[in-house]
Amino acid sequence: MSRIYNFSAGPATLPEAVLKQAQEELLDWHGAGMSVMEMSHRGKEFMSIAEQAETDLREIMAIPENYKVLFLQGGASSQFAMVPLNLMGRTGKADYINTGSWSKKAIAEARRYGEVNVIADTSSDFRAPAEEALRFSTDAAYVHYTPNETIQGVAFPYVPDTGDIPLVADMSSIILSRPMDVSRFGIIYAGAQKNIGPAGLTLVIIREDLIGQAPDSCPAMMNYKIHADADSMYNTPPTYAWYLAGLVFRWLKNNGGLEAMAIVNERKAAALYAAIDDLDFYANPVDPACRSRMNVPFTLADAGLDAKFVEEAAQAGLKTLKGHRSVGGMRASIYNAMPEAGVQALIAFMKDFEKANA
Repeated sequence: MSRIYNFSAGPATLPEAVLKQAQEELLDWHGAGMSVMEMSHRGKEFMSIAEQAETDLREIMAIPENYKVLFLQGGASSQFAMVPLNLMGRTGKADYINTGSWSKKAIAEARRYGEVNVIADTSSDFRAPAEEALRFSTDAAYVHYTPNETIQGVAFPYVPDTGDIPLVADMSSIILSRPMDVSRFGIIYAGAQKNIGPAGLTLVIIREDLIGQAPDSCPAMMNYKIHADADSMYNTPPTYAWYLAGLVFRWLKNNGGLEAMAIVNERKAAALYAAIDDLDFYANPVDPACRSRMNVPFTLADAGLDAKFVEEAAQAGLKTLKGHRSVGGMRASIYNAMPEAGVQALIAFMKDFEKANA
């Protein structure tokens, strides 16, 4: 069976070259006589894999030396608690920006550990708040936001300027999709299953001065310092997911890095949004200034045709297009590994579907 175009929001499609290399190395990694899945995480073979992955990531993201890179578990959802557990004790308060489903979950979790001030809420408006409207609390320990809401398809067109207050970002669905200035953030975290690799790995990039502030009551597995001091090996890490992430980092390097990836991603998103806007049969609910390049929701003129669209698209090799239940309609996630040919195939199908059903 030939591979389909998988538009899933996560776990998402992976680069075919990465899958082929992993297949070739599955039983015997570089003459070790065993799979990466069987290696001791403290053995020299896996240590070399881990070190190379971090080196490559630091290079492609231009991560400053005063930042630690942690390869953890628990998904981005674990960071909803880990961030306040480690940082909120500084003042007992934090500012949050609410733009959708994942922001709401982060806010609800943070409220378990201190006072949360929601300084902007555009969660029902399919847009990010205006930059000039943001007012940060002088006593906030940090400011948290979600640059890209995977479900709503809302992306910030700017990085909030929080001054001396650490900025924390859930970048699960946009990390590695374009260059970014890491130095503007206190913490960047991301679940791997969109642009990094398979589910099971969580990436945290944290400025060193923010490490070591957790209270004594903080569980060991939720303490950034414990993981940083142990080089992400306080316990057995998700070794195979770490290895696959390293292959993705190398794939990005070999394909021009984040600068080249940003150009391709912009081209894919522009083509798909143009098709949605040009065809009366489809609509996108997001403010055009805040449209995501990674997650593109769209509705049909007749919602009664949704199931037919999903079924016929799957038959055409275009799968996982059904929108999230909270939004409805369709959603095409077009992360780094989605080739331009996949987006063009979707556009062609949309045009044919409209002709047959309008």
